[in-house]
Amino acid sequence: MNDEEKSFQKTNINWYPGHMKKTKDSIKNIINLIDIVYEVIDARMPISSKIEDIDDIIKDKKKILVVTKYDLCDKSITDKILEKYKQNNYHIYCKDLINSNNLNDLVNLTNELMKDINNNRLNKGLKEKKAKVLVIGIPNVGKSTLINKIAHKKVAGVANTPGFTKSLSWIRINKNIDLLDTPGVLWPKFENNDLALTLASFKAIKEEILNIDEIAIYIINKLFELYKDNLYERYSINKIDEDYINVYELIGKKRGVLSSGGIVDYEKVSRIIIKDLNDGKLGNVTFDR
Repeated sequence: MNDEEKSFQKTNINWYPGHMKKTKDSIKNIINLIDIVYEVIDARMPISSKIEDIDDIIKDKKKILVVTKYDLCDKSITDKILEKYKQNNYHIYCKDLINSNNLNDLVNLTNELMKDINNNRLNKGLKEKKAKVLVIGIPNVGKSTLINKIAHKKVAGVANTPGFTKSLSWIRINKNIDLLDTPGVLWPKFENNDLALTLASFKAIKEEILNIDEIAIYIINKLFELYKDNLYERYSINKIDEDYINVYELIGKKRGVLSSGGIVDYEKVSRIIIKDLNDGKLGNVTFDR
């Protein structure tokens, strides 16, 4: 077993908090009350941010895939992946939640799906009911922002920290829709180290779980592989040495991240790379293929 595999194995031991398991168990217990599921994913990692065993949990419920950060993704790649989800009975809803104040189109889609459910109920001699909507997704993909926007007020706490929401809670949106907010859910194991690093790159898991320099170097490698022009435009980097010193020196000097004596502060450079990626300053990217 090499050093990378040992590090990866250690990551798997520590990364799955107890509240996430509790969330999955709680959802399984109340799923019969749910009519519609909003699964929230990040457009920049539409495969990595999708919950692996979601269909086992939500069974045959109507599904809306809420795709956040859509304004920051490489649409030519992300749209191809979303098309495959459509073929699996997902309704796709793409949105830049930060700059959108009106989610009436999502409310309308929810109401339309609820009409089908209520027509079936009426045919069985049952009364119409309001929509009970489960909101689920991995940490830090925008679930709380989505809820606050659709409710037109702050009803869910928002923090740029994975695992911020800790428990299930019902939120009344209007006379027709109630949402059930959930903590961020992830599966117990990563299939490979790339998946863990992709999630860490977009802050779906805490930076402390993986080495910050490892995350930053992964981002640089991904950009060099998939988006060389973006990398050059932001950092003037057109080649990468084996030890990455040239990369860190260029970025550190360009951004003035120097410690006493004019030495580049490597940790600050790593944080800059991660922040630039998440702020969209490294261009529109999709890491999944």
